[in-house]
Amino acid sequence: MTLHITGDDDADRLLTDDPLALLIGMLLDQQVAMETAFAGPLKISERAGTLDAAALASFDPEAFAALFSATPAVHRFPGSMAARVQALCTAIGQDWGGDASAIWRRDEPDGPTVLKRLKALPGFGEQKAKIFLALLGKQYGYTGDGWREASAPYGEEGSFRSVADIVSPESLTKVREHKRAMKAAAKSGGGGV
Repeated sequence: MTLHITGDDDADRLLTDDPLALLIGMLLDQQVAMETAFAGPLKISERAGTLDAAALASFDPEAFAALFSATPAVHRFPGSMAARVQALCTAIGQDWGGDASAIWRRDEPDGPTVLKRLKALPGFGEQKAKIFLALLGKQYGYTGDGWREASAPYGEEGSFRSVADIVSPESLTKVREHKRAMKAAAKSGGGGV
């Protein structure tokens, strides 16, 4: 299994191999292009010299924000997103022993349990948690009972709603088209998911 989200082989390899990188990418996925968000963990790793939860959590906050601001920036809101990444890493250290994958592996949890665990993380609301759960189920080998239902509508088979559905440049285009259609429907008062 190899993720194909960013269009950058090194960034995608890190997302595939490092569960914390994938979680950080999901956290960064707001108000920037998906590729930019999910390429962020590689930039952080290269600039900080590590992608260890404890090390990132204990990084000097001003230095960490500066690392986010360096060109090319990790995120368009470097200060606030650096703080969010540190809060996430602190939670992973305190609640999961520094192992991000424990969220979906410890005690063989079912889909609703993983969703609850994700929603307890800093920066993960209902929608972000559902999208991440769908990503785990569709592409990351997670098979816990009820994951599709818990991640609905993002777990739907054959859909192109989110990063969970990106496996190629073609699927990225379909996800972008879906997002544009949802934004247009929301603007016109037609709602959207």
